[in-house]
Amino acid sequence: MYARRRHVYFAMMGTCIGLFVLAWGVIRIWSVPAAVGMCVVAMVIPPVAAMIANRRGPEDRWWDDPSGDPQSDEWWDELDGKKRPRP
Repeated sequence: MYARRRHVYFAMMGTCIGLFVLAWGVIRIWSVPAAVGMCVVAMVIPPVAAMIANRRGPEDRWWDDPSGDPQSDEWWDELDGKKRPRP
């Protein structure tokens, strides 16, 4: 899942760079307001790409990892409704 998020991030950032280059290299010749609009769209893409790249997926179960403290782990398992076998 990490690879998919990374690919989506790079695709979005590539689109952002492409919009900037296309806006000021080609589109501004015909319409400056359209070029500015493309840059506004490109300006929104990096924060969205960062949020997508850094979100946790359903398979990223970091809160289920044992802490190393048996009493604490047993307490959290009881709260979560889990039965963990005792060593």
